[in-house]
Amino acid sequence: MATPSHRAPLAELVEELLATDGPLPIAAAGEPVLRRATEPYDGQLDAALLSRFIDALRVTMHAAPGVGLAAPQVGVPLRIAVVEDPAPVPEEVREARGRVPQPFRVLVNPSYEPVGTQRAAFFEGCLSVPGWQAVVARSDQVRLTCEDEHGRPVDEVFSGWPARIVQHETDHLDGMLYLDRAELRSLSSNQAMAERWTQPTPELAAASLGFELP
Repeated sequence: MATPSHRAPLAELVEELLATDGPLPIAAAGEPVLRRATEPYDGQLDAALLSRFIDALRVTMHAAPGVGLAAPQVGVPLRIAVVEDPAPVPEEVREARGRVPQPFRVLVNPSYEPVGTQRAAFFEGCLSVPGWQAVVARSDQVRLTCEDEHGRPVDEVFSGWPARIVQHETDHLDGMLYLDRAELRSLSSNQAMAERWTQPTPELAAASLGFELP
């Protein structure tokens, strides 16, 4: 368990962040907090402060908007993330990417491991790397273990796009950005994405930009 003296700085940091209403500022690539492994959550925030912090993460994720947000993205080096995806996409995209709605979830001290060897590659973006997207090959199915915000254990298998979200957000907690896993020849501005790469899968982008898919 964390000692009281160890808990104070993180609690104070969160209290400072929550001193103003509205979405929290999102750290952009280049901020050291995004490149450091986070501290496992072990009661550093009391129940009331943790609840307020989770609410702020949810508000910030919705305002961005995004489908996931990790604590270090708002400058807090704790192993906590939130995810939620209403999946408002066309049917052909849903089928190609396995993107189905996901309810709001809190992931406390998450880790994942691949289930099987199948991998899928799609364009990804990140709230901490605004304006750009790139193709990332990830495990198509993963087993997530963590706790929820009430300390209850979670052990669940995710497939398709939900599995991608779990991997993306958990990677943040290990100091990784999606660009670390991306095919850099695929890196595209949001404008290029809108004009050229709106297809459900990145096959055309791979052929045009000169990179391979798994």
